[in-house]
Amino acid sequence: MVVTMLAISPPPSPSFAPPLSISSLRQRRGLHLSKRTPTRRRRILASIPDPAEHAQVEYTPWLIVGLGNPGNKYYGTRHNVGFEMVDRIARDERIPLNTIQSKALLGIGSIGEVPILLVKPQAYMNYSGESVGSLAAYYKVPLRHILLIYDEMSLPNGVLRFQPKGGHGHHNGVKSVIEHLDGSREFPRLCIGIGNPPGSMDMRAFLLQKFSPTERDQVDSALEQGLDAVRTLVLKGFSTNINRFNLIQKYKYHKV
Repeated sequence: MVVTMLAISPPPSPSFAPPLSISSLRQRRGLHLSKRTPTRRRRILASIPDPAEHAQVEYTPWLIVGLGNPGNKYYGTRHNVGFEMVDRIARDERIPLNTIQSKALLGIGSIGEVPILLVKPQAYMNYSGESVGSLAAYYKVPLRHILLIYDEMSLPNGVLRFQPKGGHGHHNGVKSVIEHLDGSREFPRLCIGIGNPPGSMDMRAFLLQKFSPTERDQVDSALEQGLDAVRTLVLKGFSTNINRFNLIQKYKYHKV
């Protein structure tokens, strides 16, 4: 099986050291490629297929985007859980978010042998699509490999849900992303539940509010579960494991 890597490295920035290319990253991790006779079929996959399929693999990078607002003022608020999920992935996969490109913080690394780009748009929530559309075009990332992570009021606090596609659900950040992907909704999402505003509380005030201690514990637990699920998605795609994950999440706070 011949593994064809896509080298992805943005142009050097005067304020930041240029990131490692995917090929350099693989060399640092001691991954060596051997040449073998090409097989007859070619597919673009994000994971290693069953050897019995005899398919040649081309690793296509994932663009993993967390939505939020930049600045300490918004740190830890409900509307910023997308940022928190990207930070958790960056920490556990040891991927520094050390580059500015297309109005976004960017980190290049991998999950297993699959290259990923971690992104935190810095142009505020309602303009997130400016970064996503530009980066997806620059790195030639297909829609099916753009994972958008964001807060979702229709889910109970701390409940996660993967979707292979969908609308914007009145979420301004998601709406901006769809607009800058030429109106396409055919990209996967990881929704992080934050619950609904209590009583007659203003929605904007609720979104920009920090979590209570109990809610914070639920969200922290969800981020850990989400980290494992993102790894599964990147390595295996939307498999039965993801469907099982969604089902477990749906009922995890139900008492029998």
